[in-house]
Amino acid sequence: MRASIFASVLAAAAVCGGLLLAVWLVLRPAGAALRTAEFSSATLTPDADGLDDVLRIRYELARPALVSIFLLDAAGTRYTFRSASQRSSGSHAVLFSGIVDGFALAGETVSAEILARVLPAGDYTWVVAAAAPGGDSERRGTLSILSQPAPLPDVRGFSVSPLVFTPNRDGISDRVWINAYLAAPAKLDVSLIDDAGAARPIPEREGTIAPGAAGLHTFEYEGGVDLGVNPPPDGTYSVVALAQDALGQRVRAQGKLAIELGGVPRAEIVNAAVSFEPATIVQGEALNFSLTVENYGTAPLRTTGPAPGYAYKQNENANTLGWFEESGAWRVGLDCDTCIRDYPWRWALGTPEELTKIGDYYYLMPGQRVTISSSVLITDVPERNPLYFWAGLIHEDVEISNVNNRVDPFFVTIVPRN
Repeated sequence: MRASIFASVLAAAAVCGGLLLAVWLVLRPAGAALRTAEFSSATLTPDADGLDDVLRIRYELARPALVSIFLLDAAGTRYTFRSASQRSSGSHAVLFSGIVDGFALAGETVSAEILARVLPAGDYTWVVAAAAPGGDSERRGTLSILSQPAPLPDVRGFSVSPLVFTPNRDGISDRVWINAYLAAPAKLDVSLIDDAGAARPIPEREGTIAPGAAGLHTFEYEGGVDLGVNPPPDGTYSVVALAQDALGQRVRAQGKLAIELGGVPRAEIVNAAVSFEPATIVQGEALNFSLTVENYGTAPLRTTGPAPGYAYKQNENANTLGWFEESGAWRVGLDCDTCIRDYPWRWALGTPEELTKIGDYYYLMPGQRVTISSSVLITDVPERNPLYFWAGLIHEDVEISNVNNRVDPFFVTIVPRN
């Protein structure tokens, strides 16, 4: 009985062993991972003339592997085309135009980072290598590069200014200028890159040089604020210039840019209401007014004097006091039917105590409201009498929006003093 049981166990073990052996024979790696590899030509002339500029690399894998394709020159220097790229089993093909990962020639000075470059003329050994469980394998052959490559499209004199960008239309650092000198013809793109890698293209400024031509190229960026679009969030960004020529040679230059106090400026005279008094003025008396301004946008509003409370004489204006118009500054103004210029009497959007000083300038901050009260001393009786006076909110050298222009006109009669 015991002998019978023992024989049965041996038979079962033999069957299981046979099955395992069969499975192993079917599934085991069958030799090297890289079965074949070849270049379709032993010569290449990568000069973008349309003749022999590209060859085809074919290879076959017995199982999935990390594939590298590179070339070695006579000195053993390695030039990488593909590095440890995961590929499935089966047949694969890729085109090769002589472009490999970036490298610098001996004694060469290049300003930009070289990302990709065509191999110089010479004789090379090509290698297709596969790394896979069960062992690595490779195939080799020879390739001759017969043409000298075009000059590298180096990007020289790359600059970003200013380094701190405040896109809020306040007239201070509202634009960024990027200069890039192309050493050779190439497609040149400049972008703003955030920490997540998202790119915002920066347009080239139209000039005397054609896009892609060798020479100095200038790019201008205002963050979209001029179009009423919110700029990128405040933070630190990379400004990247990429140049690529007809051969596929690529270089990159980059710098940093900080964005601060960005936003579309928005403000209004609250409720479009102005309190004027009196309606009848004796020559030598003052027309008084009061109104409230609100910054309802996300950007601070730069402003300049004189401060609210300053009493103008009729024949004065902001310029005669030395408070000249400043591009990007906001001010409240008064105008009238007979005024010889628009809004001759202008005031800041608050006193220094009410405003926030940033650098050398004063700002009305987002969400802030301020009441502005002042007066104009009427010294002359105009020929047109009675006449209208009204208020406005002025964004100097930018705009006076419809909602902030000719606000709450007030009909005034001026009585001559006897």
